Amino acid sequence: MRERSAARPAMSLRDALVDRARQMGFDDVRITSPDAIPHAPEHLAAWLEAGYAGSMTWMGETPERRSDPRALWSEVRSVVMLGMNYAPSSDPLASLAMRDRATISVYARNRDYHDVIKGKLKQVAGFLASAGGADVKVFVDTAPVMEKPLAEAAGLGWQGKHSVLVSRQFGSWLFLGAIFTTAELPFDAPGTPLCGSCRRCLTICPTAAFPAPYQLDARRCISYLTIEHKGPIDRALRPLMGNRVFGCDDCLAVCPWNKFAEAGREAKIVAGADYRAPALTELAQLDDAAFRLRFAGSPVKRTGRDRFMRNVLIAIGNSGDPAMVPVAGEKLTEDNPLVRGAAVWALSRLLPAATFAALAPRYMMGEPDESVMAEWNAGLEEGLAENLAESLDQERQVPAPREIRQSAVCVTRPSEKAGKRP
Repeated sequence: MRERSAARPAMSLRDALVDRARQMGFDDVRITSPDAIPHAPEHLAAWLEAGYAGSMTWMGETPERRSDPRALWSEVRSVVMLGMNYAPSSDPLASLAMRDRATISVYARNRDYHDVIKGKLKQVAGFLASAGGADVKVFVDTAPVMEKPLAEAAGLGWQGKHSVLVSRQFGSWLFLGAIFTTAELPFDAPGTPLCGSCRRCLTICPTAAFPAPYQLDARRCISYLTIEHKGPIDRALRPLMGNRVFGCDDCLAVCPWNKFAEAGREAKIVAGADYRAPALTELAQLDDAAFRLRFAGSPVKRTGRDRFMRNVLIAIGNSGDPAMVPVAGEKLTEDNPLVRGAAVWALSRLLPAATFAALAPRYMMGEPDESVMAEWNAGLEEGLAENLAESLDQERQVPAPREIRQSAVCVTRPSEKAGKRP
């Protein structure tokens, strides 16, 4: 009798918690034990050892806290995992065919979900603390918490072969939040993997970022490259990025379980008109102040204007549209070498080889940054190789024009010259 009597308040508290969470806009709520992911440490260690984290060094910091909720907070007794549906109302990949337009990941087409969800989580957690007399902590991708394994353990869904959580009800479109609490709540059954033999998410990846099912090499992932990566993007990967300027939804969008998902209902995360395939030429005109104003409150703002401009210029280079040459050319005199280098690459893709070669000396002689110099030299070499290939195809042994041969020589900055670019 004592055990049954003691269980009733917990069940009642759980039901009240779920009801409160749904009132706040969460679409699913499940609960798991803080020790429900015992294999997380070894999986994380193997992933880090393989180098798949790229430059995300924080993933390797305090790994014991990241993979064990009790190491993060020793008093936690229950982990409440909450999901908010953000499924789009239209095909999220439709804009990929619009080469003069930009594609922004669905999750970033409105307010930053961190801000939206954290505010709601705090209210749900406050209710739990008040109703249950428990201590609480809330997390929305802001601390070393492995949300996806915990969400699977709680029964929100399962981690698909693309490593993202998949829900039977909401497909791949769930924002996750966590509440750690000292309250002892009843646990839900873990999610059951239902991917079967499907490989759609793996085969659609433009950059082959999945070395194996359930393994993601972030160094090849377009989301990582356009958001987290701070330097120049690997030249071999740039043509594969298409017009994706912030994130990538390919592996999420093709999941068959999405057919059960209905469009998200939280207004603050529903795609805004300004984020639906904006013109690349429009985005390229943004200076720092205009960028901050345009993307205020959006996840896009977190990349900073220069990294975002790098992405836009890569998309311009992939557009194949010579009309965008003037826009890219304006960026050759940008202060940030990351932007200048991306502009060089874009022009090498849009201009005829001879025109690019004629343009190069004007900018190379005064270029102070080695990475930008490397972009010029690589563009010249590729142009020369392209001309030679065309000559061979036409079975003619015509030497490259004199101006291309001269410009294709790697130019280094004279040691006595440290002036500005002409």
